[in-house]
Amino acid sequence: MGDATTQPSRAEPRAAGVRRTRRTRLPWPDDREFRILSIDGGGIRGIFPAAVLAGFEQLFLDGATIGQCFDLIAGTSTGGIIALGLGAGLTAVELRDLYIDRGGEIFPPAGRGPIGRLRRRWRAARQFGRYIYDQDVLAAVLREKLGDRKFGSSSRRLCVPPFDGEHGEVYIFKTPHHPDFKTDGRETMVKVALATSAAPTYYRPFRDSGYIFVDGGVWANNPIMIALIEALASFEVTREQIRILSIGCGETSFTVQASQIEHGGLVQWRNIISAAMRLQSQNALGQAGLLIGPERMIRIDLPRDFPAIELDDWAMAVERLPGEAAKVLEIDGQRISEDFLYGPTVVYTPPVEMHEEAWP
Repeated sequence: MGDATTQPSRAEPRAAGVRRTRRTRLPWPDDREFRILSIDGGGIRGIFPAAVLAGFEQLFLDGATIGQCFDLIAGTSTGGIIALGLGAGLTAVELRDLYIDRGGEIFPPAGRGPIGRLRRRWRAARQFGRYIYDQDVLAAVLREKLGDRKFGSSSRRLCVPPFDGEHGEVYIFKTPHHPDFKTDGRETMVKVALATSAAPTYYRPFRDSGYIFVDGGVWANNPIMIALIEALASFEVTREQIRILSIGCGETSFTVQASQIEHGGLVQWRNIISAAMRLQSQNALGQAGLLIGPERMIRIDLPRDFPAIELDDWAMAVERLPGEAAKVLEIDGQRISEDFLYGPTVVYTPPVEMHEEAWP
């Protein structure tokens, strides 16, 4: 699992070239913490983490990109798009505004009143047998912002997971922040973004170069453990040196209902995918806390009783999520600033060959 050491052929699984021995860890200063930012998937609800990060920039960083405060950023699906944007040097303010200003193009709102209700019912019915949005629209918006930037040109170390549906394997796109990682850096940021965000029932799986990619949320919607293991496996850091800021996009609580026990079937258990994503997140957070200690982690998410917002409900997300982000800043802003925003990180310079892409 992870970046292959050699370029795979079309017929091979993407992870076919992964080394089969322990990775040689790179030196890390004994007196420097390793700061990680982990961002969950959640569709248009990505407005929430983008707005939280944008608020930190405005309050504590004089508008500078918050990406400079983290040694490694992991993001899944919409979180992967935010991670890629930060790696490209964008500010969280720019990313927040992108979600708010262009999200309605990516997920066209159904509207209000009788016509809106009919559109929502039609979409719900269509989802039973077909994807409902055009990924080309998302691709066009991403290209406008990211251009032809190579993934390997990222100024931040990144981990972005999709699912390789061609071979039935999990995968993680990794920037070339370790000498073993020789393949993924050649990909464009737009391709990586489309691969990690190809959400089932919303988008057609993303096909590219003989691979079929599906949203990374199907196995790692909360990528906190991906980031933590990457830090421990690739660098000479101790668990006591690692500090993690994990941001969610809102999780729907799940309990088994009487009708599910009594009747079962696909209709009664239709929300099991959302439940699995929530439980994966809980497990990953618990594992990370056991490894580095809960005192070295901060988890930000919407309140458990916050009204559910669908992954594609741009209008509701724009209306409600920026306000929730402002509450986080008021309550936890100072603590997060002290733990994560106290200065630039250990310098990471992308390989020279990754600087030759065309910039918009």
